[in-house]
Amino acid sequence: MTDKLQLQDYIDHTNLKPMATVLDIKNLCKEAIDYNFYAVCINGSFVAIAKKELQNSRVKLAAVIGFPLGAMSTKAKVYEAKECVASGADEIDMVINVGQLKSGNTDFVRAEIERIKQAIGDTVLKVIIETCFLTTVEKKEATNLAMDAGADFVKTSTGFGSGGATLEDVQLMKSIVGDTVKIKASGGVRDKETALEYIKLGVSRIGTSSGIAIVSTK
Repeated sequence: MTDKLQLQDYIDHTNLKPMATVLDIKNLCKEAIDYNFYAVCINGSFVAIAKKELQNSRVKLAAVIGFPLGAMSTKAKVYEAKECVASGADEIDMVINVGQLKSGNTDFVRAEIERIKQAIGDTVLKVIIETCFLTTVEKKEATNLAMDAGADFVKTSTGFGSGGATLEDVQLMKSIVGDTVKIKASGGVRDKETALEYIKLGVSRIGTSSGIAIVSTK
């Protein structure tokens, strides 16, 4: 059983709120260091600030791009990803173009993921498929596209859609990726019991703003 001491290694300590201040991001980084979380996950404009706060720590820095809608141009996403990496991001969490997926334009979705992965090289790429907006068929398709395009992770949600991670969605994703691609459960994971259920299903990372509460529960 994963215990409190190990649970911290799964947490992407997250603040993606539009009203987050510089002080909020600095506090997020301090908390991540204090609790030894795996990473922080923030908006791109704060990457340079967070990198400075996290220096000399083990905590990784993840930045979101195309967030939260995923509907901007591929060129814009590629530029944003490259800029975040240049500013110090260790990982990129990108949102797919949900509308293109639902239009059946799978080549577009695959090519976009491929272009971003090529642009950031060895930097870890997590692909957010925003499961709440997808049918089961589309979830399978999006997961396969992310895997085929070279993503390192497939991720459930932005946390800004109509729903977040579910156990059923993670089971579905795991049945497709096996051990080829890792899984990040994100959106609505607020307690230790839920986090442990996801870990049992095989997730490698949990995106949450409730990391302290999760690891502090006895």
